Parts: sequence; C-alpha cells; structure tokens
Amino acid sequence: MVANKEPCCQEPCPKDPWRYSAGGISIALRVTPRGGRDDIDGIEQLSDGRSVLKVRVRAIADGGEANKAVLALLAKSLGVPKSNVKLLSGATSRLKQIAVDGDPARLGETLRQLTSAKPTD
Repeated sequence: MVANKEPCCQEPCPKDPWRYSAGGISIALRVTPRGGRDDIDGIEQLSDGRSVLKVRVRAIADGGEANKAVLALLAKSLGVPKSNVKLLSGATSRLKQIAVDGDPARLGETLRQLTSAKPTD
C-alpha cells in the first residue's frame, strides 16, 4: 500500500481511521462524551498503533444518548441521512466502529477535508 495516493483514491492511507467497502466506509472512533461541544477533533494514534477519529459530543454516556449524538454528528458532517450511519461495535465503549453507507470515494474525501485542518496526536 502506498501512502501518497491521490485523495480521491479508494486506498486508505496508513494513518486513516477509515476503511473502504463497496457500499460505503467504516470508521474507527474514539468518543468523548460530555465534551463541551459536538465536533470532530482530528485523528489520534492509539498506544497500540491504530488510528481513530477523535469525536466529542455534549451528550452524556447514559442510555445511548452519546451514541445517538455521535451518529447524528457524523451524518451531518458527511452530508448523509442519519439512516445511513450505523453503530457496528462499541455501544458501551469510547472506542467504536461506525458504518456509513454512500459513495466511498466522496465519504473518504469529506473525512480527509474534515481532518486535514485538525492536529493529529
């Protein structure tokens, strides 16, 4: 895998926390509930080497409220209907896997634009 691919390609860069599929993308997240605002804070490298998209939401982690807020934030940020964004794993964890249905190239490019101005850890 080559790291210097064009942004519109469907090959993820090694640091990208998302993976492409035929019907969309899956995104690895690290969520901060009660984070003061709803925002995507960039890409973070975990201690095990995995990359995750850092997301913070105002909602509390009680009764799935934070999960709903995360799904709504991603849908709005990526310009897709809420019904296209699904929680795959991590319902009770800060680390989550999310699936987004849609054009994978467009979704990947939108994520690159959202994270390019944000610092990475």
